[in-house]
Amino acid sequence: MSNRKTAIVTGGSRGIGRGIAIALAQNGFDVVINYARNQSAAEEVARQVEAAGGHALLIQADIALATDRARLVEQSYAAFAQIDLLINNAGVAPDIRADLLQATEESFDRVLGINLKGPFFLTQLVAQKMIEGLEKREASSGKREGAVETSISSSTRNPPLATHDSPKIINITSVSAYAASIHRADYCIAKAGLAMMTQLFAARLAEHGINVYEIRPGVIETDMTGPVKAKYDDLIFNKDLTPIRRWGQTDDVARAVLAIATDLLPFSTGEVINVDGGFHMRRL
Repeated sequence: MSNRKTAIVTGGSRGIGRGIAIALAQNGFDVVINYARNQSAAEEVARQVEAAGGHALLIQADIALATDRARLVEQSYAAFAQIDLLINNAGVAPDIRADLLQATEESFDRVLGINLKGPFFLTQLVAQKMIEGLEKREASSGKREGAVETSISSSTRNPPLATHDSPKIINITSVSAYAASIHRADYCIAKAGLAMMTQLFAARLAEHGINVYEIRPGVIETDMTGPVKAKYDDLIFNKDLTPIRRWGQTDDVARAVLAIATDLLPFSTGEVINVDGGFHMRRL
């Protein structure tokens, strides 16, 4: 059994998820690589995780499906006994960029099922397991590791605080959480919902010392943005879309994940970390 920490990365076979999985392996994590269809791509990520010194577990699961989510959690805990970090990264774009007035229920159900419903109920399952693990740890030690008692009064004790060993949850959203794209309404709605989901779980899990974060990428160079490369080249390099005039890279997002995973933000929860080249700033 590895002494390294363990992370689940959904959508870990490509793009941002791939970058996150490899970066985590390089920084002391074993990684559960969840993928939906592309097994060969997932196997390549697993090879890179293991080359970095981590253990990789591949689990095919469609997180839109309750049975697949349950199997993902069950197999992850069977292999590693505990999960220290959940990265809700899996997401899809609509198959067709339809005008808002022609958007279909089929696309809406697919996009929200994978991008919002799936992460919500997967987080629910994993959070329950994380709490169980913390309670077992507390029972075995007589006191939760790292719990802090305040000096306000001898009879007052704060709820458990996040510590070096506390589990964490990160949701990968998008600037589409607030930037309206009338040809991707379902995608925008899903990302906006995921942003609120971060706030909800952060508020609920703080009493257990589990911090929850949102990382909000901008225009990142992946296969998902490949079909619109010419459009964004023009916006970035000719039309001042972002103060930092370059495409975002998966490594930019992975670095933000590492800041959380390596306990550099212990007094933050429900926090939005923009990785967007400054797109979110209003400028005159």
